[in-house]
Amino acid sequence: MKDNLATRDAPNTATPLIMHIDLNSCFATVEQQARPLLRGKPVAILNRRTEYAAIVTASYEAKARGIKVGMKFRDAKLLCPGIIGLESDPPKYRYVYRKLMKILEDYSAHIRMKSIDEGVIDFSQSTLAYQKADLLEVGREIKQRLIDEIGCYMRCNVGIGPNRFLAKTAAGMNKPDGLTKIDATNLRETYAKLELEDLTGISYGYSKRLRQIGIATPLQFLDAPSDVLEKVVFKSICGRQWYERLRGWEVDAADSTLSQVGRQYVLDDRTLGYDEVLRRLHGLTEDVAAKLRSQHVRARGVRIYAKTYHAGVWRAHTLAERSFHDEKTLFAAVKQLFTNAPLPCYEIGVTCYHLVTEEEHQLTLFLEEDQKTAAITAAIDTINTFWGAHTVHSADTLGINKKMKRKVPFGSTRYL
Repeated sequence: MKDNLATRDAPNTATPLIMHIDLNSCFATVEQQARPLLRGKPVAILNRRTEYAAIVTASYEAKARGIKVGMKFRDAKLLCPGIIGLESDPPKYRYVYRKLMKILEDYSAHIRMKSIDEGVIDFSQSTLAYQKADLLEVGREIKQRLIDEIGCYMRCNVGIGPNRFLAKTAAGMNKPDGLTKIDATNLRETYAKLELEDLTGISYGYSKRLRQIGIATPLQFLDAPSDVLEKVVFKSICGRQWYERLRGWEVDAADSTLSQVGRQYVLDDRTLGYDEVLRRLHGLTEDVAAKLRSQHVRARGVRIYAKTYHAGVWRAHTLAERSFHDEKTLFAAVKQLFTNAPLPCYEIGVTCYHLVTEEEHQLTLFLEEDQKTAAITAAIDTINTFWGAHTVHSADTLGINKKMKRKVPFGSTRYL
């Protein structure tokens, strides 16, 4: 073990075989591909087309005018009066996601879609021909296939590296439409061009910790001793992992396990009373329960929150006696928790945690009741899968599903 750790003190000199593909300004670019009149114009994608909605994606034309993700559309129009705001269109983005995944699968059986607009190919698990191929040429081929198979306006950044971290770092450089390789020969040169916050995983909090001990650049981060990172900065094995990650050694190959399932919603009317907010919470519970079933898990913990103007963020949680995945049980818990919520509020959320698999679920003594609930829920899922989400739903949520459209998350592909 000591010998293995010692070898990781030097940069990884192995042939880079990890490729990271990142679609440029994905949602905005897809809209420009679908609507030629939008090409070359500043475009902002919103989850709801209102003045106060936050921008989830901006086209490169908009970014050039100072528009940033997270900015309110109202403020974006002050910076860029000609900006075009569009409500997100999930079916389009899912279509492109599936096309991208199909392209990547032609190169290796070992691909991992990190999000709706990012994928990773591990060529070490591919055929010998691809392991020996010039991956820069393969990257150019993938870029051309995006154009040929999806559309002429589709662009992506391709990054190549000896581990997932450096491949993603490379994919973040030379945007838009970049193709970059990082290996032991240009590692220091690459870090010299970057800021600490450019490194994936280094948030403001970690950046502050590093700067407090005199590490202000990626090169200084690279040169920091392993024990300093482990014992002083990160105070855990995470420090050693960063020491190896920066040198191109793989520490991020394992997939994360599902720990919670939830959904949030910014209210369509900020003056809603208790009953109307509760109806929207009911709509969230229908989606959260469906997500639990789609992942073949049940939950015991339920947590809700509400963001208010006068009381900040209000939270409440409970732990059920038995695990569940049906909407009826979940909403009963949510309704009980929401009794003391402060109003008015402008954002609400429901999260389930303490997840267990179906095999770990403890059966009740009243098995017949369990079986009835499972049968009814399965029948509803079958209908909704065939005819579309919310074809069958609670009468309490009638009329609000159009307002509470389910959007596509950037950070997860579990529900696509």
